[in-house]
Amino acid sequence: MTKTTKTILSALTDEQLVAAYANGDNQAFDTLLLRHKCRIYSYILSVVKNADVANDLFQETFMKAITTIKQGRYAESGKFFAWISRIAHNLIIDYYRQEKSENTVSADDAASFDILNRRDLCDINIEDSMVREQISEDVRRLIEALPESQREVLKMRYYKDMSFKEISDQTNVSINTALGRMRYAIMNMRRIAQDNNIALSL
Repeated sequence: MTKTTKTILSALTDEQLVAAYANGDNQAFDTLLLRHKCRIYSYILSVVKNADVANDLFQETFMKAITTIKQGRYAESGKFFAWISRIAHNLIIDYYRQEKSENTVSADDAASFDILNRRDLCDINIEDSMVREQISEDVRRLIEALPESQREVLKMRYYKDMSFKEISDQTNVSINTALGRMRYAIMNMRRIAQDNNIALSL
């Protein structure tokens, strides 16, 4: 993949990349993989707690995605990440079902734990948690795009839980100035988010 091609593909949306891959552009799927692999793998690993198993499930997740797209069965317009997350989720469930059938324990065994009843494996919770993770990452990037004085006040207020009096003392400005910087920081974040179509809430 040339640098120019990589730049062009990285600017495309997930849906555009899916369409390009369906039409024979294999590099488009490479871009999708690079874009989402860290979050999908991290999610799988956080559940199965085993790197080898996580690697296997991760590879199977993207193989299923490849097969589905190539067969023309992908129909999740605008929801690629949520779609591939569900594939990973279902594979994790299948893995634990297989483990359970191979290592059957008594239902009366108080020490036994049914992975299928875990609240964190609920479809809604998985998707919500991944969306929240994306929002948190987007917010961090928006904060870094702010002017230094606004970024400093916002971080002190929200990450360090400092009062505006403490902020004014530490930054050697008046409380009104600290409040003003905070106000402009929020306004700028909203503007940048709107310009880049970034959603800041579920």
